[in-house]
Amino acid sequence: MASISPIDLQKALKGAEYPASRDDLVTLAKDNGADDTLVEKLADAPAAEFDGPNDVQKAVFGKE
Repeated sequence: MASISPIDLQKALKGAEYPASRDDLVTLAKDNGADDTLVEKLADAPAAEFDGPNDVQKAVFGKE
């Protein structure tokens, strides 16, 4: 599987309103056609809520 990029994450979360819960962002990513790998990383993020896109990016890519 190809690795995901920050651009993939931005596309997956297009239209997100913050603060947002992890569950809301997972649903949005699925609705936006995100790759399963990205959805899984988002679902496994340690935070339950995010204040903005930078928080999400740190949670998703900081674990690698």
